Amino acid sequence: MTHTLRATLLATTLALSALTSLPAMARDTELHLPLADVLDMPEAKEKLDGSVKFYLAGQKTPKVLKRLESDVSNRKTNGVGKADDVACRWAALSALIAFQDKAKQLGANAVVDLVSYYKKNETKSDTNYECHAGAVVVGVALKGSYANVAP
Repeated sequence: MTHTLRATLLATTLALSALTSLPAMARDTELHLPLADVLDMPEAKEKLDGSVKFYLAGQKTPKVLKRLESDVSNRKTNGVGKADDVACRWAALSALIAFQDKAKQLGANAVVDLVSYYKKNETKSDTNYECHAGAVVVGVALKGSYANVAP
């Protein structure tokens, strides 16, 4: 093997090695979607029994009679083969179900001041939640306070 050929092979090997060792650029699409669309899902009407109401921060709420502890619900779903908005609704519904279950344990009838809490960054909206869709996993993180509100 000639010196030039060896040098070319070495350069090619090093270049390929450098390319394959670079971190992959993972998809992380940020979406802001209406919480009302989640609550209107047929599955939400089955899984959320109405005993716990959900209020986004800034949304008009009934009078808060007693505020209990705050909590975070961080839920993921498989996004493979699903449109981002569909997978986001599933992840958000899962987060709301977790809030409902804990609210019942605490004797609360509402979760108030809900904010998106992706990577511990609060995003407030009185209509929308934030969702992050990757190539495989879709996630929603919500933070809120359990409360008893006036009927």
